[in-house]
Order: sequence, then structure tokens, then C-alpha cells
Amino acid sequence: MTAATRVTRVTINPGRSIGQLDPQVFGGFIEHLGRCIYGGIFAEDSPLADGQGFRRDVLDLLRDLRVSVLRWPGGNFVSNYHWQDGIGPRQARPPRPELAWGGVDSNRFGTDEYLRYCAELGTEPYICLNMGTGTLAEALAWIEYCNSARDTYWARQRRANGRDEPYGVRYWALGNEMYGDWQVGALSAEEYVAEATRWARAIRMIDPDVKLVGCGQTGWDDWDRTVTEGLIGLIDLYSVHIYTGSADYWTNVLQPHQAERAIRCASAMLERAAYTRRIAVPPRIAYDEWNVWYREPGGALEERYDFADALAVGTYLNIFVRNCDRVRMANLAQLVNAIAPIVTTPEAAAVQPIYHPVLLHAQSALAEAVDTFVSGPTVDPALVGGESRWEHRITDLGPFTLIDAAATAGDGKLAVTLVNRSDETQRIELDLHGVAFAGPARVRTITEEKDPGKRTIPDVPTVTADEDTTTRTVLDLPARSFTVVEARIG
Repeated sequence: MTAATRVTRVTINPGRSIGQLDPQVFGGFIEHLGRCIYGGIFAEDSPLADGQGFRRDVLDLLRDLRVSVLRWPGGNFVSNYHWQDGIGPRQARPPRPELAWGGVDSNRFGTDEYLRYCAELGTEPYICLNMGTGTLAEALAWIEYCNSARDTYWARQRRANGRDEPYGVRYWALGNEMYGDWQVGALSAEEYVAEATRWARAIRMIDPDVKLVGCGQTGWDDWDRTVTEGLIGLIDLYSVHIYTGSADYWTNVLQPHQAERAIRCASAMLERAAYTRRIAVPPRIAYDEWNVWYREPGGALEERYDFADALAVGTYLNIFVRNCDRVRMANLAQLVNAIAPIVTTPEAAAVQPIYHPVLLHAQSALAEAVDTFVSGPTVDPALVGGESRWEHRITDLGPFTLIDAAATAGDGKLAVTLVNRSDETQRIELDLHGVAFAGPARVRTITEEKDPGKRTIPDVPTVTADEDTTTRTVLDLPARSFTVVEARIG
């Protein structure tokens, strides 16, 4: 698929903010699934682990990603997870059947390990509550264990387990994907609203400072309509999940635009519910599961990503930046081994192609998203015929420009993230709307790997990374590439 040769104009107005960019859009998610935690995050017997059992090489790679918030313990896993099994002396913890993915959980990685991991990583914790087989009393005890400074039973248990001060966990989700028949204890939307209402009111009593996340679906379903109307005024964020992906290149790189549809629809429902209830500020969106996922690598979901997947991930992040007034959190699912940017063996850790757009976004993002408009060659999704694992149509969206862009600004600096989805080099002109580069701009570009012999793990592809500087605002973006331009402006 090619386009007529002409320059794509990327018009950026650094003086026109479209919202404060919350660093929590660069969040992550870890679940007790396959080797995500055991053998990935946590490997007690590994020579690569520290005294707490945390893989040091994985920690270093995640620190580079600047993971701002970390969701745990699920995911589907949480709907049969009883947190009391995962505290106290590890040798005394009971192994339990794991119903979501068909395994056995040893419970050696539990609440205290997770919260210590967050501290090591420098990230905000975000715990999902068990609304499947769990009870309200169990949820209240979990919050007491984590957050209470009083002389109460579960606070005493936390102290006995080695933590005197409260952890201060702010973010708590009211269940995970409770709409799905794959979920242990799935509920109808009406049942979920009734149960979540009880839970939310009680949780506010034990800790009025927590931020509660309601369980949404795709953002445009009847479930979302019922839940947004029923929980408005009780929740702070509204969860939306999306996975996309296809073996067809164009379907794969364009499907992330479904996230923009979901953001529009969910935001409209939240705004309508807030308006009818006279609530001044509606809840914002937590996109707390998202990724490319379409291959079937077995129960452990050890996906091997290619560069098309990296372009899709770069587009997702551009979308979250462009919609940061409504999206306040986003969590890449997951972080290690299972549909993840990082892969481990007993001897090494390697990064997949999807790691790199996340890294460049997180490193370059500035305080405010600014108005950005792309004018140039387009691709018509009606001509895209690839099959997808997911029922996410794009034929009624678009057309899409071959170049996808987002920009952030702050402190006299500008950062522009550019995805070239074309099979050809594309020339772009940055129209900076009354400002100019105040010195050379740093230009970092990633493309598909050129030398598979440089892989750390033989079956884990890498990328080709190039860096340059320029004073020009006309750039040639290589075919199928992701580029970040960073400059001081004046």
C-alpha cells in the first residue's frame, strides 16, 4: 500500500494545551499468569535475583521504562484469589488451584512482596479486588492490612509481617472483567452495579482517601451504559480494556484506533451520567489493560512480537497522549514473559520490539499534550481485509494518515512522537505554529532489526536504533518506523 509522493505536514501548536499528561498512562500490569511473576518478576532461586527474590535484570529494564503505576494481581486470576493466602512466612502459605489459567499458585509472591516490588521500582501500586469468589469483608480486611495506621487486627498482622508503616495504596479496582463468562463469578451489569455500590460505600468508610476504579467493558457496550449510570458518584476512574492484533500488517497497525472510539464512547456515557446526577467532574478512564495480542502461543501466552506490533504499540501511546484529558491511567498488559515487552530465561533477560516505543515515549514525554494535526497521504481501512482475533472493526473508521503523531510540551521543550506505517520513506514537515527549534533537535528512530545475530535470546527479535541531530523541520521518516523528535523551542 503506497501513497502519492507528497510531504506530510504535522502542525503542532505548543501554546495550545489539550490536557495535562498524567505519567500514569505509562503504567504496567502483572498477573499470576504463566511466567509473568514466577520466573519473570520473582525467581527466589535465581543467581540473578536479589535477597527478596526479585530478578535484578528485569527490575533494571522496567526502571528504564519508568513504569508509573503497576496493576496486580489480575486480571482473570484475581477472581479466585484470596489475599490472606499470600501473607506471612512463605513456607507456611498454602498452594491453591488457579482457576483462570488452569495452574497452581504457590502464594509465595503476595501482597507484601508486590508492595516491596513497587517500592523497588518506584511505582504507584494499584490492587484489583476479588469480586468473583471474594467477599466485601475480605476486601475491607485487605485495605485495612495495607492502609491502616490504627491498632487493629489486620494492621497488627501487617506489622507482625515486618511492615510498621501503612503502605498507603491509593488505587483499588472493583473487580476485573466481571461481565465475561470466562470470569469466575461473572455478573450481569445490574448485579455488578448492586454489588459494587455496596463495596464502594463500605470501602469509603474504612479509607475515604482511596481511588476506586469501576469495571468497564469495551467502552461502547450496554454493560458500559448500565455501569456508568449506576456507579457515577461512587468511582474515581472507569476501566476499559482493549487488545488488538492481526497477522495482516495493515489491520494490525490500524486497529489501535479502536481505542479512540472506546475513549469517545465511554467518555460520553460518563459525562451524560455525571450531568444527569449533577456531578461536576465525571470519572476519567483507566485503560488498565491494553496490548497487541493475536497469536496463540499456548497457556503461558509467551508471545513473540515483531516490528508491526511495535508500530501498533507506538500508535496506542500516541492515542493516550492525544486523549490525556480523558485517559488518566493506562496499563500495558503484561510486563514480563506473558504478552510482554520483556522475556527471560534462567540466564538472561531480553526486550522485544514493543519495548522500544514504550521506552521512547516514557523518556521523552513532557507535562502537557499539545494540539497536533496531521495532513498527508492516507490509507482507507475499507481496503484492509485482514482477519483479527478480536471483533474490532476499523472499516467504519478513518481514513487514517500514514503518519500518526502526538506531541507534548513543557519547560521550553517539545517532544513529537511519529509512527510511519507506510512501506516507503515519508517526508514530513513540522509546522511549529509560531515557534522554532532553539538549537539542534535530537532525533531517535527505531526500525526493524537488521542483524538477528545481535539478539540476546535467539527467538526474541530486537530493533535497529538510530540517533541524529538536526536543525531542520523537514525530516525523512524511514519506512515502517517509530521516531521521537526532542528539542528546545523559542
